[in-house]
Amino acid sequence: MPKKLNILDCKGVVVGEYAIEDNCLEFEKGAQAVHDVIVAFLAEQRAGTACTKTRAERSGGGAKPWRQKGLGRARSGSNRNPIWRKGGIIFGPKPRSYEKHVNKKVRALAVKRAFTDKLCEDSVMVLNSFEIADAKTKSAKAVFNNLKIEKTALLVVNDYEMNMDLATRNLSNVLVLKADSINVYLMLYFDKIIFTQEALDTFVQRLA
Repeated sequence: MPKKLNILDCKGVVVGEYAIEDNCLEFEKGAQAVHDVIVAFLAEQRAGTACTKTRAERSGGGAKPWRQKGLGRARSGSNRNPIWRKGGIIFGPKPRSYEKHVNKKVRALAVKRAFTDKLCEDSVMVLNSFEIADAKTKSAKAVFNNLKIEKTALLVVNDYEMNMDLATRNLSNVLVLKADSINVYLMLYFDKIIFTQEALDTFVQRLA
């Protein structure tokens, strides 16, 4: 049976109804897919630029510090030995990629499951459109107050507009994102997801 959501205007008044078909929802499987996709997403955010020098890369160490035998000290072949001060690092980090491969079908399943979970939590809202007369933060904040947004919110739109960008960029609890760019991590990170009707049409096509 289709899941129905109220369509609101910028004043928080119900102006219609939006039906999401069952083929866009996933209630049974996908929990592991969500986990795998989030782990992969966070891994990809790592720069992987940490770098240490081995004994071969440290400067110095050309001559044997002292002769092999006869001094009563432990033998040593280089003053860049890892146990010496200013020596090389044993098994230290080197630049690398932390990328994890996740299959396309698994990613699609994770998006569908994450969206379904947010629906079940009543954390998805639909706006007929997000229109503000000026580019003032006060105007955008008034819209979110009308929608009773108390914590964080992800505003999903089809296309960015200058007024929208200028009005929302100083709101620390709001992120504006295009429907094509929404991912599992962001869906679960924000308390509320607010779709414009056009953006939800685009997103539902991606799920079907």
